[in-house]
Amino acid sequence: MNRQELGAFLRSRRERLRPRDVGLPSGPRRRTPGLRREEVAVLAHISTEYYIRLEQGRAPRPSGDVLAAIAGALRLTDAESDHLHVLAGTAPNRTGLHRRDVRPSILALLQRLPQTAGFVMSAACEVLAWNDLAAALMEDFAPLAPEDRNLARRAFPGPQPADTTLYGISDAAGFRLGVVMQLRTTLARYPTDPAVTGLVDELRYARPDFARLWERHDVQAAPMLTKSFRHPTVGEVTVDCDTLSLTDRDQYLVLFSAPPGSPGAEALALLNVLGTEASHYPR
Repeated sequence: MNRQELGAFLRSRRERLRPRDVGLPSGPRRRTPGLRREEVAVLAHISTEYYIRLEQGRAPRPSGDVLAAIAGALRLTDAESDHLHVLAGTAPNRTGLHRRDVRPSILALLQRLPQTAGFVMSAACEVLAWNDLAAALMEDFAPLAPEDRNLARRAFPGPQPADTTLYGISDAAGFRLGVVMQLRTTLARYPTDPAVTGLVDELRYARPDFARLWERHDVQAAPMLTKSFRHPTVGEVTVDCDTLSLTDRDQYLVLFSAPPGSPGAEALALLNVLGTEASHYPR
């Protein structure tokens, strides 16, 4: 817990607010900008003395619930709330829903990428947007219902032979472990999101392989720098794999590319011509 930084951060957030921002009357002329400490304490349902000690760097570590209440009282953004918890040395309490709307600039970027298969994945492993080359390399996501675009369900399909459903990738076991780790961290961030809790419950109780990996409580996967697909039409496609975090929406931009002149680049170029008709992986 960084008491001095925590106190300075709270003070800076308090001083930027005006009474009307939080539904309070302005009242008589104020000597200092922002809300009074006692007003923040009332809004957060904590004692004024304790809040003053927090700003002064003299209080013991607050609980996650107290920090969440203070974050609400100060109208903190998600990023500010996360920073507050980091300064206090606690994990943030999440109560919102994970975002599924993709930024328009990212949608446009996907279509402008030359010879690169790309897609956007939500925090809950749903493919939200993709370009034509990604559809040709993996599958045409357009006719699928949103629940069928979820890569966690694709990775743990139930009674079907699992190795026939993951686009022929060579590191299927590593991919499945990565999916489990992703969902565990997502559940920690969105513990009341029914889409997240429902997906995890579905996989835990109906997919023994998922349940076994879930009980390991792993949360950090090794980065996948390359990936090989066994494509039903063009054969093996080995590509570089880069995953970029879109932090403002808690989403991921996944890119598959290959060095110019490599067999992978030639395969991607052929898929660009063939389009989605070439992709017929079993489901």
